[in-house]
Amino acid sequence: MNETDSIIQTITVYLIPVLFAISLHEAAHGYVARYFGDPTAAELGRLTANPLKHIDPFGTILLPLLLSLTPLPPIGYAKPVPVDFGRLRNPKKQMAFVAAAGPAANFAMGLGWMMVWVVLVQGMGFDLHDFFVQMARAGVLVNCSMCVFNLIPLPPLDGGRIVTGLLPMSLARPYARIERYGVAVFIALILMIYFGLLDSYMIQGRTLMQHIYGYLLKPLVFLLS
Repeated sequence: MNETDSIIQTITVYLIPVLFAISLHEAAHGYVARYFGDPTAAELGRLTANPLKHIDPFGTILLPLLLSLTPLPPIGYAKPVPVDFGRLRNPKKQMAFVAAAGPAANFAMGLGWMMVWVVLVQGMGFDLHDFFVQMARAGVLVNCSMCVFNLIPLPPLDGGRIVTGLLPMSLARPYARIERYGVAVFIALILMIYFGLLDSYMIQGRTLMQHIYGYLLKPLVFLLS
């Protein structure tokens, strides 16, 4: 397989997992915000799994595909779902739940892709190099990477907003001000990943998630064995 074929294969394997990992991550924020009283995302038509509503050309497509061709995890981002925290019934407390919804969606999608992998490989005997097996594996990797990365406790990442929601107000306000430097924070984190400074955190986080998946899917594995 030449280099061009390899790139095309990588794109086709990762495209669907990346699009839905990012789109459902954002939609989850909107759904939880609406549950707690803020319908902003619903009013703008962002409560949908349709990737076209969430795509950011660079963050959703180009960045994760470029990263998938490197040793780096294929993380990316979509157009953020707008949340008006002032419309939440209890903004200080509920912002943490809104923020946690995105990583929770990635956790659930990763579990779903792992279930597909188990059914294909252990239930139907598919070869590990089969296209759909590789796509399922990519789905696990993408969602685990997004979940772990977004839980880094720095605004504007979800982990930072969770921390802000949990801190007492005297600390939450100055901590939340980090978010105004969001682009710089994101670039700094990508550089840290590139130079291996977050390798231990990312690898251990993904490994822990996959161990949890393995535990949760034991009954399915037993049924298929």
